[in-house]
Parts: sequence; C-alpha cells; structure tokens
Amino acid sequence: MKKTIKKVFFPYKKTKNNRRHKSPNTSEDHAMHPAEEIKSTKSTYLQGKRIILAVTGSIAATETVKLARELIRHGAEIISVLSEAAQWIITADALEFATGNSVITKLTGKTEHVTYCGMHPDKADLLLICPATANTISKIATGIDDTPVTTFATTAIGSHISVLIVPAMHRSMYAHPIIQHNIETLTSIGIHFLHPKLTPTKARLPSIDHISSEILRLLGPHDLEEKRILIIGGATAEPIDDIRILSNTSSGKTALSLATEAYRRGADISLWLGKHSHRVPDHLQIRSFQTHTDLKNLITTNKESYDIIINCAAIADYTAQPKQKKIPSEEKQLNITLQPTEKLLPLIKKHNPKATVIGYKAESKKKDLEQRGNTLLEKYKIDYVICNTTQAFNASETTITIIHNGKKTSHSGDKTTLANHILDMLSTSS
Repeated sequence: MKKTIKKVFFPYKKTKNNRRHKSPNTSEDHAMHPAEEIKSTKSTYLQGKRIILAVTGSIAATETVKLARELIRHGAEIISVLSEAAQWIITADALEFATGNSVITKLTGKTEHVTYCGMHPDKADLLLICPATANTISKIATGIDDTPVTTFATTAIGSHISVLIVPAMHRSMYAHPIIQHNIETLTSIGIHFLHPKLTPTKARLPSIDHISSEILRLLGPHDLEEKRILIIGGATAEPIDDIRILSNTSSGKTALSLATEAYRRGADISLWLGKHSHRVPDHLQIRSFQTHTDLKNLITTNKESYDIIINCAAIADYTAQPKQKKIPSEEKQLNITLQPTEKLLPLIKKHNPKATVIGYKAESKKKDLEQRGNTLLEKYKIDYVICNTTQAFNASETTITIIHNGKKTSHSGDKTTLANHILDMLSTSS
C-alpha cells in the first residue's frame, strides 16, 4: 500500500528586513528569524555595525556559522560572501540560516561589492576575511580580484574600510616566504591580521572567542583605549607540606571577565592570575603566581607602570611553615600553626603611586560589608572598594556595592555584566 505524504505549507513570507511575518490569510503570530532571536543577547558592542564575512576555500570555513552567530550575539549585522572554492566546503544556505541575510556567491549587475564596500556613507564597518587561504592573501597583496572575496577586498581597501584577515592553512603553506612577505605587505598598508594557532603541521583558525574579541576591540567603544590596566585575580595556594595547600574557593572568573571586557574596550591589559578554575582566553597573556610571597615579589619587582590596578585576588590572610615532606595520612591529630600575612594593597599603592587602585572586600554577612569596605578605603588610601559577600565565590550571579568618595552604588548580574559596570565607572572617571 502506498503511503500518502501530506505536504505542509508554512504561512510565512520574508520581508525586506529578513524577518518572517504572518500572511494575511492566517491568524498565527508572526515568527522571527533565528538570527534576530539571538541579536545583542551578549552585548551591544556591535549594535549598528555591519560586518562583511568573506569566506574562502579552507576547511576552517565550517566554523563560520558559529562565528557569524557569535558576532550577532554582540549586535552585528552580518553579510556573507563566499568564493567558489568556499562553496565546496560550506553552503550558502547554512550562512543564510546563520545570519538571516542572503549570501553573495557571485557578483552581479547589482554591484554588491560597491553596495557594501564602496565610497558612500552607508558602507560596511568591517570586511572580515575568515578563513583566508594562502591563495586569497597573495591575490589581495598583488591587487588581483577574480573572486567575489578578492573583489570585495580591493573595494574595501580603496574605500578605507577596516579589513581583518584571519589565515588558516597547513603550516608549510603559512611558512612559505612569499606568503609571509605578502602578509607583511598587507600589514604595511593598514590591514589587520589575526595570526593562526600554530601546531607542528597546521596553522589553525583561532578560537571563535578570540576572533570575536579582536573584532569587538576593533569596532567597540574604545573608551579605555591607551589605558594600561593591571588586573590581579584568582586565589593564592599556601603549602603545608610537599603536596597539600591552604587555599580558597575563588575561581578567578571575576578577573577573567574584567580582563576580557577591558581588552574589548581597547585597554592594554596585564593579567596576574593565581590558582583558578577557568580556561584563560587566547587573547589574554598572564603572569602566574601561587603563594602570597610569589604575588608580593611580582608587585615589588615589576617595572611596568599602570593607569588602573584592580586587585580582585583572594589572597591568603594566613600562611604556614610547610613541612619538608608529606605529612603521613595516618596522623590522628594534626596541629598547624598559622602566621598572618602582610597586606598587599599598601605595597600595590606604594609601587604604583599614580595609578587608580581598586580593591575588593568580601565578608560572610552583608551587614558588615559597607563598614569593612569604608575601613579598607580609608586605611590604605585606595580609590575604590568593591564589596560583595562570600556567596559570590563561584556564583553565576551576584550583587556588588562600589564605594568611592563617600558614595556607594550597587549593581547585580553575572560576572560579565558586573565587569562592565566597573569599567563604565572607570572610563567615565578617567
């Protein structure tokens, strides 16, 4: 017996802005394109920004759906352009789904390259060529434009639109002297490059987070540009024998959120990180410490100067004289003598007298926070104190109170939201 297949027709049609609305003959609610549903859900850094995502024939093209979606989460509008070789690896339908916009696979009489990258007020804010093959890089460097991607590049460069190129290929290709020469040539005329992650055989595409952070830095608010910011975070770990430590539950996530957001806003970031439980993003370089003494040595020997120092590290208040070997696990009773550690905020202030210094204060009870915060502010002559309860350690959301010049403000949210409240305050006051 033959099965009857019932065709289902969806009563929606696309409009010019790519949203799908109900047809006049249906009473159902209108549906939004999936790209609109995620727009600006992470930030509004790219709100109002149009990015041309130009994709070439590297196998890393498979990552561009995730990249487009991530940029949309920060508010961007994405227009995709595919070379012929890219279409062998990823389909136009996939990127139309990802972006909510039609994909350019060839140039037509509409002169798409001029529409988006020509010399007019409504031109794109960025041409992102990702992934970029050795072939495409060399063509752009020599002014050849025989694919949609290279023609977009020629037009964008001539129109003085920012261009970011992200190479991905075999390492032997990337190491070719002519390819490196062509990268240098493009860099010399102001083209931005985000260099690949090198393995013994591959020049891999950087992580989506790394690429998006570089784009946010290029197109973001720039309100912390040229500010040198030191962020100290994570926990110290004080040894009590060869393998055991005294530490705390600080994850280092507050420091990572502050560093990531400050980097995206244009700051020059130094990150000192103690014991932590989160992966450090590729775009952040860290100096590590373990003990209170390690951190003290960093403070006293560091020769760099900073405009802003944020100390959100959970530093040990007590330390032990460690045993020279592992304490036997059979011990029925163990007595450890603890000695108080030196407070490091005065040292930070002493070695960085011109810096704006922000300290953190955590207490178990909310009622003690404001008083203890004011004491810290007055005792060590720092500029700001940020107070929270110990419940904030490893919590996804919390509340902070910022004390400055006799005034206090409170903010609630996740670590990223709170980091931006703090950076907003610093950008306004600096």
